[in-house]
Amino acid sequence: MKHYNYLIVGSGFSGLTFAERVATQCGKASLVVDRRDHLGGNAYDYYDDAGVLIHRYGPHYFRTNSPLIRDYLSQFTEWHQVNYEILSYDDGRYWNFPINLNTFEQFLGRSSTSEEMEQWLAEHRVPIESPKNSEEVIVSQVGWGLYEKFFKGYTLKQWKRDPKELDASVCGRISIRTNRDNRYLREEFQALPKEGYTRMFERMVEACGDKITLKLETDYREILSEVTFDHMIYTGAIDDYFDYCYGPLPYRSLRFEPESFTSEQLLSREKISGKKNFWQPAMQVNYPNEENFTRIVEIKHATGQECNNTTIVREYPDDYEPGKEAYYPIPAADATTLYQRYKKLADAGENVSFIGRLGTYRYYNMDQVVGMALTEFKKLEQIL
Repeated sequence: MKHYNYLIVGSGFSGLTFAERVATQCGKASLVVDRRDHLGGNAYDYYDDAGVLIHRYGPHYFRTNSPLIRDYLSQFTEWHQVNYEILSYDDGRYWNFPINLNTFEQFLGRSSTSEEMEQWLAEHRVPIESPKNSEEVIVSQVGWGLYEKFFKGYTLKQWKRDPKELDASVCGRISIRTNRDNRYLREEFQALPKEGYTRMFERMVEACGDKITLKLETDYREILSEVTFDHMIYTGAIDDYFDYCYGPLPYRSLRFEPESFTSEQLLSREKISGKKNFWQPAMQVNYPNEENFTRIVEIKHATGQECNNTTIVREYPDDYEPGKEAYYPIPAADATTLYQRYKKLADAGENVSFIGRLGTYRYYNMDQVVGMALTEFKKLEQIL
């Protein structure tokens, strides 16, 4: 039987970060197992048949305020810096989003000032001292009208739950501004890997040399009788690890519908997109109300790829059941209660660590799971 220091389940951000650290810093060997046919987890990107670099599992907008995480990943990639900007489509027009002074002017149909917007918000917001859910966190900032226009319908589609049932952090992630800052995100460093996420992950694997063995299209359970290891790093769904003994945790799944266009087909879209060889005017357009999909993503806006063709991806929320992809843990009280039962089992395990979004059932960003893997490496470095 082949022995490894670590069996790592999942080859996404958290799994490969941990594998690279123990290989290059400690000289320890890892077997990384992933049931998909590629590394990179949900951040995997590739060139489609139209020659467009796309994100297979939805857009991954990397950002961070941590110089430590930025510098760590910079060992494996150069960066294409970009300010992520998105729009929302409602009532037959595109709106600036997140809500800012530009949005407010669109709403009024005339020019305005930050002072007038602040006064308007003060008159319309609902006084809630400590918002307890996603509805309360938004109406306490902008009132009912803007909440219903931009947030309620989108949230219902995305999560299939009323915003009142969701943790305040879900909608609270979206900032409300009274200036003209159109950026979707607030973090200081916003960029994409210059050659794509997949190439960055490949370089992480290359850095490990012979200290990493990568097995794709493999369920880790299939190889447990063939290997031994000192410790497992598990980045998959925690309820799956425990064979759903308390029942499946609630997640939301997704369905993606890509559509590609040639430069000739895009000629009729130039008045809409405002650019040559693009289909829509921003990398992401939210559809908060009538449509079944939540957003259309044209990632070429963000990657900076020079390509005459383009590809858009319509993203449809989907019900989850075991066997489907679990994309989003649901931040709600009942889900947290069930997760805590699984966490007690996880905490009792002696040779397994649960990290990543699914392993800890938390709605983390990419930089956060990298930070989690670095922290777990430092912890285990001292004892293994």
